[in-house]
This record gives sequence, structure tokens and C-alpha cells, in this order.
Amino acid sequence: MKETSLLAWDTQARYHVIELLAYWEGRVTASALREAFQLGKDRAQQVLRTYREEVAVDNLAYDTSRKAWMPTPQFTPYFIRGHVDEYLHLLGTHDALNPQFVGLGLGAANTESVPMPIRDVSPEVVRAVVSAARERQRLEVVYASFSSPRGEDRIIAPHTLVYAAGRWHVRAYCEKNAAFRDFVLSRFRGVPEAIGDALPAAAQENDEDWERRLTLEIIPDRRLSQAERELIAQDYAMEEHMLAITCRRALAQYVLREYGINHRHVEGDPRAQQIDLGNREALRQWLY
Repeated sequence: MKETSLLAWDTQARYHVIELLAYWEGRVTASALREAFQLGKDRAQQVLRTYREEVAVDNLAYDTSRKAWMPTPQFTPYFIRGHVDEYLHLLGTHDALNPQFVGLGLGAANTESVPMPIRDVSPEVVRAVVSAARERQRLEVVYASFSSPRGEDRIIAPHTLVYAAGRWHVRAYCEKNAAFRDFVLSRFRGVPEAIGDALPAAAQENDEDWERRLTLEIIPDRRLSQAERELIAQDYAMEEHMLAITCRRALAQYVLREYGINHRHVEGDPRAQQIDLGNREALRQWLY
């Protein structure tokens, strides 16, 4: 194997993406590299070949039925650490790679940010969820919650992976509840098992809270003085003291969390609260 530090920077970047996709999604395709790096078809295929030749010939094996390179049991990463935040960053910067992923994308690019706690998310769980969403399959899972802390069997059909409020979720149809729900990936126990095609009711277009949108009206806390409200309005680039944010109904609660707004509780000190949801009553049914 060639010394990785001697490889050109752009080559290392491409190999980084190859390993992320192999590790977290369980497959790599030339089309994914084309999307990520704006490569031609032949060039993308060449990158995959040279990865195997220069790094590890035993890391990937081609699956003719899936038309993709799959990680082998001997897969050893050389360009990634295996942390879920690497995969999140990849999807955040190359969202065309995975149409089953949604991030809130709030705020501008930063030169420095406060690190979020890294939740323990198994790559085996992510692979199973991404594959099921892509292939429209049902998954048999063991899911822990406050009502069942030790976990209970569920059958779900995922359609979108979501990163919001510092956690990974999957939006999925739950057969137990006969409704769409959000499931936190770190609460899955063991590896989900695919058990066949999803039910017709589980189609994404049937998820009304996902398909329909609402507008959050963020305003300065009304208890502040006029001058203080003016200050807050400028901080958030509000127009006429209101910032309108349109989002999927299913994601509204997560957007509010990103802005530090608790729809169930208002801080006693308006200077601590600073902003509030102006149309709280109109949206109450969508805020769980």
C-alpha cells in the first residue's frame, strides 16, 4: 500500500469519501463519486480502481447484482476515523449523495463552532436504515424509549434520515402505531433486519406532516423594551420584527430547538428568552 500522506490532497479527499460511503452506507458507486466531485463517468470508475490498487485491494468487492462496490469483512479504513460526525459533514456538503438525508441547514458557514456531543450511532444501524429507505423495505428493529427503556420490537419503513437538534433521527412508518414517527438512531438495539417490501401505507407521499409545510413566525420576546426588541430584530435580520421560517411540519419542533425556543415553557427572564414563537397558538397541534 502506498503511504497515504504522500498522496495528493484531492486524491485523499476522494478516498475519504469512498471510505465514508463504504463504512456508513455499505456500498460505493461511481455515480456517487461523480456527484461529489463533478467527475466524468470514466474518471470516477478510475478513482475506484486506483483506490483498490493504491490503498487496499481487499477493502472493496464488486457486487454485480447491486452494481456497487461493497465493503468486505476485511475492510480497514485508512482515511476516516469511523465517527458519525464525518458522515454528517459529508451529507451536509454533498446532499446529492443521499436523497434520503435531510439536515436543517440553519445559519451561515462558520469558521469555528462549538462541538456538539457525539451520539453513539452504530454504522450497522445507519447502513440498514439507509438501505431500507433506498429500497423501500420494512425493518424489524428493537427500539428503546421512555415507555420501553429496555427496548421493544417494532416494524418500521424508513423514508428519510434526519439530523437535527444534535441527534440523528429516521422518519419512518411505524406499523405498531399505523402512523409516521421519528425514531432516534442511538436508541436502536442490535442491527435492524430487512423483512421485505414496505406496505403501501408507508409511502413517503402518505406522510402528510412530512409533505406539508408551515411557517414559524419568530419574534422578539414581547416583554422586552422597545429598544431591546429592536436590538433582537437586528440580531436575527427580522423584517418588521418577525423572522418567517418555512419548514416541514414534522421538523417544526426541531427548528424551534435550534433557535432555543421551548414551545412548552417560557423563560421567566425575557432577556434570557430573547425570542419567541409569535404564532404559537395557530401551530400548537403541530408542535407535539
